[in-house]
Parts: sequence; C-alpha cells; structure tokens
Amino acid sequence: MPRAVLSVYDKTGIVEFARGLADLGFEIISTGGTARTLREAGIEVAGVSQVTGFPEIMDGRVKTLHPVIAAGILARRDNPGDMQELKKQKIELIDVVAVNLYPFEQTIAKPGVTLADALEQIDIGGPTMLREAAKNHPHVLVVCDPADYTEVLHRLKTGHKDLDWRRRLATKVFRHTSGYDAAIAHYLAGDALEFPGEFSVPLRKLQDLRYGENPDQQAAFYRVADTPQRRGIAALVQHHGKELSYNNILDLDGALMSLAPFARSDRPACAIIKHTTPCGIAVSDTVAEAYRRALSTDPTSAFGSVIAFTHELDGAAAESLAELFVECVVAPGYDDAAMQVLTRKKNLRILSFPEAASSYLTTRGHLGAALELRGVPGGTLLQTRSGPPWPGEDEGWKLVSARKPSDEELRDLRFAWAAIWGVKSNAILLARNEMAIGIGAGQMSRVDASKLAGWKAKEAGHKPEDGCVLASDAFFPFRDGVDAAAEVGVAAIVQPGGSIRDEEVIAAADEHGLAMVFTGRRLFRH
Repeated sequence: MPRAVLSVYDKTGIVEFARGLADLGFEIISTGGTARTLREAGIEVAGVSQVTGFPEIMDGRVKTLHPVIAAGILARRDNPGDMQELKKQKIELIDVVAVNLYPFEQTIAKPGVTLADALEQIDIGGPTMLREAAKNHPHVLVVCDPADYTEVLHRLKTGHKDLDWRRRLATKVFRHTSGYDAAIAHYLAGDALEFPGEFSVPLRKLQDLRYGENPDQQAAFYRVADTPQRRGIAALVQHHGKELSYNNILDLDGALMSLAPFARSDRPACAIIKHTTPCGIAVSDTVAEAYRRALSTDPTSAFGSVIAFTHELDGAAAESLAELFVECVVAPGYDDAAMQVLTRKKNLRILSFPEAASSYLTTRGHLGAALELRGVPGGTLLQTRSGPPWPGEDEGWKLVSARKPSDEELRDLRFAWAAIWGVKSNAILLARNEMAIGIGAGQMSRVDASKLAGWKAKEAGHKPEDGCVLASDAFFPFRDGVDAAAEVGVAAIVQPGGSIRDEEVIAAADEHGLAMVFTGRRLFRH
C-alpha cells in the first residue's frame, strides 16, 4: 500500500487531496491539526506516533523528526542497499509528502509581536520533511503548494511519470524553504548594519509583467517578503488604469525618491519623472501650483511621464494634469473631484501610497531599515541606504566664496540641493524661486551637464541669466564647470566639494562673482 504524509498549516484543499489519495489506495499519515481535520471529514488517518512508535512530545514540537519517517522518505527505490536496510529495520516507504509551514511571516507582521511569538512559528519538522522528499524527488512526490494538489492527483491516477515535473516540484520546495529561512534570518538580524558572508533575500512574486524594459524581455515584480508591511512600490495601491509595466515601476521608484527630500514639508511638492529621473520638480503653496511650476521646468519631456505629489491631489490640480498625456500619477490620496477628473482617462494609472508606506518617502526602505540591493549580471551589489537631504537643513554647509549668497539665493540653494537628490549623475540642476528651471542629467561630463541644464532652461522659456542657483551632485573636478555655469547666468552654487582642485574652482567662482557653498556630501545616483 502506498503511503502519504500530510502535515499542513494551510488547510486549503487538504481534505479533497487526502480523499483523492485514499481513493487511490494510499494510507494517510498525519499529525496534529491536520489529522484532526481529516478525521472530522471522515478520512481514515494513521497518526505519526502509530508509525514511529514514539509519542509526540513537548506540545508537538517533536513529532516527525524520527528515523522511521526520514528513512521512509529518503530511501532510493533503485538502491538495493537502501531497500535491504528498510526491510531489516521494518520501515515502510513513504511515497508522497505534502507539507506547508508555520506562518512565520504572518506572525512577525502582527503589531506588538514578541520574540517568543516569532520563535514559536519557526517550523523545524516541516522543512526537514520537505527537503528530504525534494532530495529524493525521483522516487517521492513532494508538494508544498496547495495549488498543485489537483495536478498531483491527476498524474497519480493516470500513472504518468515525468521526472522534469517532479524536479519542478522539488525546485519549488527548495525555493520555498530558502525564502522561509531568509525571512527568519532577516527578522533575527533586525536593523543591524552588516554585510554577512552569506546573504539571502526572501522575495514573493506580486505579479507577472507584460514585458520587461523592452518587448523582447520577460519580467515579473517581486516584493521583499519579511517586512511587517509592504514597503515602497509594493505598498502602492492602484485605483484605476492599466496594469503597471516594468518601466512604470522603475519610474515610480524615481518619482518617490525625488519626492523624498520634501516629505517633511507642509508645502506641496510635485515631481515629474521621465526614465527614472526628474524632468520637473517644484514646491509651492498649493498642489495645483506645485504641478504647474514643475511642468514648466521642461513641458516637452513631461509627455508620457510619471507624476508624483507629496499632498492629496485636488480637483484643480487634476484638471491641469488631465491636459497632459501621463502614464501614472501617485499621491497620498485624491479628493472626489480629482478622482472624477482623472478616471475619465481610461488607461491612466492612478496610485496612492497608504500611511503604512509613507516611510518610503522618508527612508526609501528596501530591506528593513538598512540595506538595498542592485543586481548586475552574475552578481548583486549590496549597500547601506543613504537618507535624503532635507530642504532647510544646511548644517555642515561651508561658505567657501568671497561673496555670501543672499537670503533668496540661500533658500533656492537649499531647494536645489534637495531637488538634485533624484537626478541621475552626472547631475546639474538650476533653480529659481524653489522650482527647477533646467536639469542636466546622466551626462559623462559635468561641463556637459551644466551646458545641458542651461540649454534646457532656455528652451523652456526660462531666463537663467535673470538669476538662478546651481546644484551639483558631486564636486567640480576643474574650473570649467564653474565657467560654464557663469556663462548660463548662475549666481550661486551648492556642491559637495572635495576635489584636489577646490582652490582653483573657488577662485573661478570669485572671478565670476558667484557665491559657493560646500555641503561635504556627494549625491551620486548611477
């Protein structure tokens, strides 16, 4: 008689699965709550203790960790030594193992969970049986996902033997148990800033995507699975429009990153994102005005963009936004008038970030509170996360020029330094009256970035020569960047400093009568 071990926390479909196995002549072996559920459904079950001859002890903490169970699963049917050993020890084979695990991730997601609560939900026997069966998958069917019950029964009924299919089930097991262990490791590590010798990330797929960055690429979207609540893009709630694409998700990340420096401000901020970097960003006293000012940075590039706001979107702002073709709009919320306007656009993706996800704007959290990942072919880069600069906070700034910035210039320098946070390097941003008027992003030369920012400003109808400030995400390695800024009409510059030619760069600023401050912090974004 074939035998199956069924021991599941998630009881979905288990009664039907067990009944199907019983109809095929299987003896059902089970434990604890699973055995109780099956017996209540009228299915004959042998308890693990009946099979092992050893009682469940320590309130069920020790029950399946027994040589009789392990040997019955691990025995290779085509190995005479294994089969002779089973016969000698009077151990019977186990042919099917269906196990799913204690809800560790759901437990740690609960408010106020204690360490003792979390430790109690670390499954030991379940992963052991799954790994045993997955190792021996040519001979044992292993099932960790209730969604596979129907196909398993079908293949057992038809006698169809497919080693590739068995291997897929085993692969699913090892992915499942490795993610489970990774979630536990992340929880126990807490927010410790460390780069361990071995590092695994528990990821759960949220959705398949239509395609990747280009139509000939496949893609899917995963979330970090061990966090108390969904974070970042995974926490966004979509209210309307088409499904998110791969590029939408990247642009939404750029949008929320660009807004992050303004998250603490009472004044609304708007960022308009194209290819993960802002083509417009501004603050104002109303949401509608913040949008209008951000759009004026570069209205041509704003076509087909992602637009993000720090404050609830109202009807006035929505009316203005509806005049432009936009891929996505994201805000903390929308009033009724705004939703009525925006939902007229069938394909516009309308998203909000709930309160639980607002920490993304202030911490840009990816892996707990400390680390973020970036993949490269054949490897992954891991780094500590950098916090955004806050406008209005200029502690540590150092005036290095002969001329001091005026109060208006200092206000705009603070804005520009915060606004450049989301711009791709090499990055130059021109600002006036707390709005960007020209952005040079992703250039190989800082001089080219300065010239591009000036050209973009003039193309959009701005007059930088009437007074503007410049932010640079890294130091000027030569004075030519300052010379280029002066040609554009820049009056004041904020930059990290730290070049071996700082004295030459400062001298250039003094020659042009520019004010210059060093922040002591680089803001590269590759």
